[in-house]
Amino acid sequence: MLQACLNGGRTRDFHAAVPFTAAELAQDAAQSVAAGAQELHVHPRGADGAESLEPDDVAEAILAIRTIVPGVPVGLSTHWRIPPGGKARQSPIEQWTVLPDYVSINLVEEDAAEMISLVLGKGMGVEAGLWSVSDAERFIGLPDAAKCLRILIEINEQEAQESLAAATGIISVLEHADFTLPILLHGDEASVWPMFREAMARGYDSRIGLEDGRLLPSGTKAADNADIVRAAVLLARVY
Repeated sequence: MLQACLNGGRTRDFHAAVPFTAAELAQDAAQSVAAGAQELHVHPRGADGAESLEPDDVAEAILAIRTIVPGVPVGLSTHWRIPPGGKARQSPIEQWTVLPDYVSINLVEEDAAEMISLVLGKGMGVEAGLWSVSDAERFIGLPDAAKCLRILIEINEQEAQESLAAATGIISVLEHADFTLPILLHGDEASVWPMFREAMARGYDSRIGLEDGRLLPSGTKAADNADIVRAAVLLARVY
């Protein structure tokens, strides 16, 4: 499965094509799906352009995307820094009435177990975000771990050998615990394409898009999210 991560917390200083508004997210989603993406990961924005978990902002983004690409799973981020930030972000999530298909929850965050319980209780899927071996060890000990939709291995290390070591360390913990949930492996900036290749070689899912980086495998700047997705589809055919 190839997921397109359309915007994250990126600004237009990073890339002029980063989508902000619900309409922009929907249009970008349509182009990315046409290019080969099978799922979507987005960060809704408020009127000020900042990331938002407010029910109205979430509903507007999800409904706009589902109108233009019906049936394509849509996921959101719940990371610690999205306003109101910290544990307080649980309050707007509790108020969501238009629900994404899944959300990502980072195990490095203090309230990860609470968040997983909250999200599962509302009927949404959980992508359990693991950044390190310690995250993986924490995750496998959670009572709700096996109820999650998938494991999201997120590699932030930039140097090639360090990023590969981080990924293999997490994978080793999961294999030792005999976890059989689907795995999505992806990198960030310099590790985007190395981790994409590693995911393809291992038969894992992956994601690609302007949230993670703006470069094509050649090192040239991508035109937009669809350009990155097309490059990933072509690269995946090698494996």
